Amino acid sequence: MFDPEEIPQVKKAIKECALLDRKLLDDLRSEVVEMKPNVRVIKPRAITTFSLVASDSTNNKLTYDPFYFQLIRVVDSNGRNLCLDTITPTTDTDILSKRQFDELGNAKTALGCLMKDLGCKTLNDLSPMIPTGEKMRKYPEQISKSWVLTYRDLCEWAVLYETICYEGFTNNTVVVRDGLLRSKIFKYYKDSKRALFIEMMSKINNAINEIYKKKKIKIFFVGLAKHSQVLSRYSLAMQLEDIFPKGEARYAKVPDAMEARSLIWKEYMKKVDGEEEDEDEGEINKYNMGSLYLVRFGKQAGNPMWAIDLLESQSSSDAEIFGYLLMDTMDGFPVPHYPSCLQKALEHAQIVDFDLDILQDEVVKAIREILPTEKQEIMDHQILSKDQTSNRQS
Repeated sequence: MFDPEEIPQVKKAIKECALLDRKLLDDLRSEVVEMKPNVRVIKPRAITTFSLVASDSTNNKLTYDPFYFQLIRVVDSNGRNLCLDTITPTTDTDILSKRQFDELGNAKTALGCLMKDLGCKTLNDLSPMIPTGEKMRKYPEQISKSWVLTYRDLCEWAVLYETICYEGFTNNTVVVRDGLLRSKIFKYYKDSKRALFIEMMSKINNAINEIYKKKKIKIFFVGLAKHSQVLSRYSLAMQLEDIFPKGEARYAKVPDAMEARSLIWKEYMKKVDGEEEDEDEGEINKYNMGSLYLVRFGKQAGNPMWAIDLLESQSSSDAEIFGYLLMDTMDGFPVPHYPSCLQKALEHAQIVDFDLDILQDEVVKAIREILPTEKQEIMDHQILSKDQTSNRQS
């Protein structure tokens, strides 16, 4: 806690910083004025919406989990489990790579399907953030546990890919991703200039076009983020300048210059047409297939704004797409003015209550089985001790 004598000093320092940074706020206000000519009103339109998300197993809060088991589950807005796997940070990634294919080399998972289509035999071929099996065996102490989160995200992208490219939809549908249409987890091969993320998204875009040509079914693919660098930088300035006046839901495309000023990772910006690639930067336009918009689905000035990526090839249909999304937000619960399909997927993906109890029981059983018979009773003491500690903390 602050010492009472320190509080005046803290107040003074904060006030001085705010005064010094006032020019920054003035600059931001002048920048957002550029958006005013692009602001459009959203009119609701009816369509099927679809979303899927991966369970955040880092929040499982298992009572007893010495091996850091991670349940990888991808669930859609209808409650269907589309991917189910379990790994630990010490799982050999060579074995995990082989798990995606059968004995004949055919894909047997969504991730295997994506890997095969992109010509990847191992997970490390697909993402540099997945360690090679050789490195895991030789230098286990150098392996960060965070690679399991990358694996989870790859599974989510793979299910989206398989759903759009191979399963398809029977009605006009807006597919909503939890997050923008950009990612740095996919490998870029500098020698051959192969950007696997761009290749995957191009295949998705081509599949969407083929579905429309053959079946006259419209598939729109969007990515929505509750938080983004652009929102963090400009949301206050936008409200001060009344960029989105109250009375109607509204949207506006973010000018490239504003987006560039906001991004910490400049490789998320696309290369300007005709611009020669700078080898020193090396990553420009290899991880982004989205056209960025700021959107407010509520009618009041204080309602939340979201950052939404549309596929660049679909940005000419922005009014239509946002009309569909507006209709889906009207039943949004518990988050108001937020797509209902995404909220349903997030709810289905949670690993809580009975699901969490099942997961905990299986972890205990698996560990017990690898212990000698005479040592298995130690597990009972471990679980009892953890339960008592948990009860005291709650």
